[in-house]
Amino acid sequence: MPPVPDKLKSDLNRAIHLEWWTLGWQASIVVIMFLVMGSSQAMKSAWAEDLLGLLPATVFLLAVHFERKAPNRKFPYGFQRVNSLAFLASSSVLAFMGLYLLYDSGSKLIAMEHPTLGPLEVFGETIWIGWAMMAALAYSVVPPVILGRLKKPIAERLKNKVLHTDALMQKADWMTGVAGILGIVGVGFGLWWADSAAAALIAFDIVHDGYRAARVAMAELIDGMPRELGSTAIADDAKALREGLQERFPEAEVRLRETGRYIAAEVVGAEAPAKAMALKDYWAGDPERAWRLANLSFAPREGA
Repeated sequence: MPPVPDKLKSDLNRAIHLEWWTLGWQASIVVIMFLVMGSSQAMKSAWAEDLLGLLPATVFLLAVHFERKAPNRKFPYGFQRVNSLAFLASSSVLAFMGLYLLYDSGSKLIAMEHPTLGPLEVFGETIWIGWAMMAALAYSVVPPVILGRLKKPIAERLKNKVLHTDALMQKADWMTGVAGILGIVGVGFGLWWADSAAAALIAFDIVHDGYRAARVAMAELIDGMPRELGSTAIADDAKALREGLQERFPEAEVRLRETGRYIAAEVVGAEAPAKAMALKDYWAGDPERAWRLANLSFAPREGA
C-alpha cells in the first residue's frame, strides 16, 4: 500500500510543508517563552505545552518517511502502522507530562506558594516582567491557530490521526495563551493563586488531549474497529462498509481493522464471489474515500 493514493499526494506534500513550518514557529515560541518564564507556574506549564507541541509534527514527518519504505522480507506488509505506533508514543508522553504538570501546579496551590514576578531590564528600561510574559503568550497563540486551521481539512482528506490531533492541539492553544495571561494578570492584582490555577487548567487540557489520543492509538494497534478522527467513536466509513458487506454476505461475520489510514476487511463464513470484483465496488460510503479499503479477504469459520 502506498502512503496515500495518487490523488492525495498534493495534500500529503502540503501537510509535510506545514509540519516543517510548525517546527520552525514552535521552536521560536519555545525559546521566547523560556527567556521570560521566570518563576510563574502558568508560564512553566504553557512552555511545557509548547515544547510538547513539537512532538506531533516530528512524529508525522518520521511516520511519512517510514511509510514510504517498501515492504521487505522482515516487514512484508510494509510500514503503514509506524504512524499508529508513533501516535501512541507521542500521546503517552503528552498524557504523562500533563499529569506531572497537574501535580506540580496543584501541590504549589495547596502549599499556597506565592510566585514572584519582578522587574525586567529591556534596552536600559526597567519594566514589570509580567508584560513580557503576556507578550510572549500572545505571540505563542497566533501561529498555532493559523497552522491548525490549515491542517485540519488536509487531515480529514488524508484520514491521518497524527495530523488531525496536531491541528486540534494547535487550534486549542489560544486557551493556553488566554489562561496564562489571566494567571499573570491575577498575580499582578495580588491574586497569588491565579498563577497556579491557570497552570492547573493548562495541565488538565494536556492530560485530556494525551488520554484521548492514546485511546484511539491503542484501539488501532489491537485491531479495533476504525475510529473517527479525534474521537473514540466508530468511523462512519467503517459503519457503512460493515453494513454493506453484511448485506452482501448475510450469513457471514464481517471484521474490520485499521492500518494507518487504510481499512482491511475480512468476511468470515462466506466464499469469495466467483467473479472477482474491484475493491471500490464493495465500498458503501462516500465514493471519494473508496481508496481507504485496501484489502478484503474471505475466510472459513473456525472449525468449519
